[in-house]
Amino acid sequence: MIWAIAATVLAGLATVVGGFLALHPGMRKRGPLAFGLAFAAGLMIVLSVLEILPLSLSTLRDSRVGQPIWWTAGAFVVGCALVLLIDVVLPGHAPTADAAGADAVESDAPALQGNARLARSGLLIALVIGAHNAPEGLMTFLTMLESPELGVGLAVAISIHNVPEGMAVAAPVFAATGRRRPAIIWATVAGLAEPVGALVGYFVLRAVLPPELLVLTLALVAGMMIALSLRELIPAARRYQTHPVQSLAGLAAGAFVVWGSLAMT
Repeated sequence: MIWAIAATVLAGLATVVGGFLALHPGMRKRGPLAFGLAFAAGLMIVLSVLEILPLSLSTLRDSRVGQPIWWTAGAFVVGCALVLLIDVVLPGHAPTADAAGADAVESDAPALQGNARLARSGLLIALVIGAHNAPEGLMTFLTMLESPELGVGLAVAISIHNVPEGMAVAAPVFAATGRRRPAIIWATVAGLAEPVGALVGYFVLRAVLPPELLVLTLALVAGMMIALSLRELIPAARRYQTHPVQSLAGLAAGAFVVWGSLAMT
């Protein structure tokens, strides 16, 4: 069990590596920031469509759960609704700061600093990625217990796509606050959700949900990731871009990174 916990911790802390990469001064310019936000959206959408939803559906079918499509769709819709709820609960926008950010030129980093809307984007990303990492950590943990060889490969693949996830969290926070510490803290919090999710899932969810329905947490997170991408990340990328190719390139790069990491598993 110690090695299983260690694997989830190391995989989760790969977000910290991505957080430090996002501290490059270029991430406080509008163009790279737009690329980074679109990158996160491409990563989340493709990961949800190619891995998370099919895994949830196939696992339910293998467990002979009745109407697996409806169970998966229901959990997906609940995940979307949770993002809308979180968006309502978070503090409101600051119109003056957002207006300043919208009118700034690409090199005008101070115009992005203090932008409440951008800071909210970073916080939303951290919450959703943390929610994504929790069941992911449980999956890694259980795989390590059953098959250490397969678990190590899974942990490596998860670490690879956790690096850009850490960048997705830290970049908007750093751009909005101009401070490295909160950016790294939020990237770390999102990563630590991996071992926390593993332990909570192993000891708590097993006692609450039937084993065959535990996989619905993945479908729920997929709904959260897609809703966040469509409602927050893509509009934000378009808002900060200085040329449409920045958002399109970010989406394509995020999709490619996910495809590459999944190909390794």
